[in-house]
Amino acid sequence: MKKVLLLLAEGFEEIEALTVVDVLRRANVQCDTCSIKEREVSGSHDIVVQADITLDNEELNSYDAIVLPGGMPGAANLRENIRVVELVKDYYASGRIVAAICAAPIVLAKAGIIDGKLVTSYPSFDKQLEHCIYKDELVVVDGNIITSRGPATALPFSYKLLEKLGCDTEVEDLREGMMYNFLMDSKL
Repeated sequence: MKKVLLLLAEGFEEIEALTVVDVLRRANVQCDTCSIKEREVSGSHDIVVQADITLDNEELNSYDAIVLPGGMPGAANLRENIRVVELVKDYYASGRIVAAICAAPIVLAKAGIIDGKLVTSYPSFDKQLEHCIYKDELVVVDGNIITSRGPATALPFSYKLLEKLGCDTEVEDLREGMMYNFLMDSKL
């Protein structure tokens, strides 16, 4: 079974974090939420989530991917945590998936892993992502790095993560079952 570690810091964007957890679990991928401090973490819209584990867990390097949701000050809190930055570096260096959405690519910049890479983010954070090749696209993949724009792109971001994990059949089933295909085909 594939395993994904999703990091939570005070002020995380709830849609970005919980959509990823929901989609991955629907696909039978183990997705553990990990608080960088206390087990209870408050999102940017005051939704309190109890994380599965915290950063002091000894198994943090046993996952296939690490995911960083955006939101403010959540993304800044992730960026300022040395343990988080080191985890991102370790996952990247070992070829595992590093995924960040919205403002969270600022953590990848601090980790020094996006130089010369194709990257996207929430539009107002592009200036903080120096030395990358910035793209105005919903989801951008460059090697083992996945980035996305913001709350509205949480579903395509989650589906792309599943694809990179090798869950192609599950992605197609979920796109159909969650009515994503219908949404994309409809004229709003």
